[in-house]
Amino acid sequence: MTQMNCILEVYILISTCGKDSITHRPKAKGKTRRQKFGYNVNRKRLNRNARRKAAPRIECSHIRHAWDQTKSVRQNLADMGLAMDPNRAVPLLKRKVKALEVDVEERPKELMRKPYVLNDLEAEASLPEKKGNTLSRDLIDYVCYMVENHGEDYKAMARDEKNYYQDTPKQIRNKINVYKRFYPAEWQAFVDSLQKNKMEVE
Repeated sequence: MTQMNCILEVYILISTCGKDSITHRPKAKGKTRRQKFGYNVNRKRLNRNARRKAAPRIECSHIRHAWDQTKSVRQNLADMGLAMDPNRAVPLLKRKVKALEVDVEERPKELMRKPYVLNDLEAEASLPEKKGNTLSRDLIDYVCYMVENHGEDYKAMARDEKNYYQDTPKQIRNKINVYKRFYPAEWQAFVDSLQKNKMEVE
């Protein structure tokens, strides 16, 4: 009985709404519009910008500024005095066969048109390396507070209310040693100022 009722309901639905409204979905808006050619668009500029966006960004600023888009990678690097293939630039000498002086042919060196790129790279490489390791301001303030209030009594530092992370005396000593190692000049100035304050109080 229930199956018969379902069939009747479907039949009534089709007859009232129409067959197309159930089976067909509405089309997406704008899909049937005719494609028009844009006469006012500069295709040459579009293609050039697309090529520039697709090309990978050169991280080295010296090479990036001297790069010529019209030349190949090998030509660009040769103009700067750089080599694309290090195996070709500096070939390994074969020890087994001794080459006669007559047989050795000198390779014609490619003309270096942009020597300033190589000079800039050499100057940048010769600069001393900067130390990237630094301590946080919170750690420096924490160490200064502990030393100022407790001197070298690490057990008292561990019991201090400002010891939020509940460091053990050994951990606090290690943090103080790290500060001494990273900033020896600052540490010495800090110790001198503490001693001067003690002298003034006495």
